[in-house]
This record gives sequence, C-alpha cells and structure tokens, in this order.
Amino acid sequence: MVQDMNSADLQELVKSSAVPVVVDFWAVWCGPCRAQGPIIDKWAEGLGDKVNVVKLNVDDNGDYATQLGITSIPTIVTFSGGKEIARGVGVQDEASLNDMLSKA
Repeated sequence: MVQDMNSADLQELVKSSAVPVVVDFWAVWCGPCRAQGPIIDKWAEGLGDKVNVVKLNVDDNGDYATQLGITSIPTIVTFSGGKEIARGVGVQDEASLNDMLSKA
C-alpha cells in the first residue's frame, strides 16, 4: 500500500529502511500526477514488504523536494541504502518502475 508522507518522516525512512524506498513526488493540481497515481498504486500492490512505496506532496513538503532537485512532477525516485539510485521524470509505466527498482 502506498502511503503519503511528510518530509521529516520520509527523510528518516530513506535513511533507515532495510528495503528500497520508492517515492512518488506529486501535487494535487498536476494532471500527469493524477495519471501516475493509479499506476504506482497497482504496481505497489504486488511488491508486499520488499519495498516501501510512498508519496510526497511537493506543495506541502517542498523543502525535501527542493533539496533533491525535483523540478518537474511527477518524479519517481528510488532510494537504497539511504542513497538515490534511480529517477524517472514524467508518468512511468510498470516496466519503468520495475527497471528503477532493479537497480536497488
């Protein structure tokens, strides 16, 4: 299940997670973000506890998004071991999400 997070909780999760963390940076007003949502929700269902899939609303949590250099949304970022390992800008299909996760 994909959960919404705030910047502080996400930063802690990225640092401490024993499994990869996939973050969907989005905003309510963003049409492509609304298209990405169901794709990432469906994709996350099949992963179980092998990965943490979360969303971060950039309007409410712009500090962390800015720190990571997020300039376009949707942007999907995969972290492993506390470090960014893959990034996709724009709507990503399930194959692209799997490819990003495979780098973990």
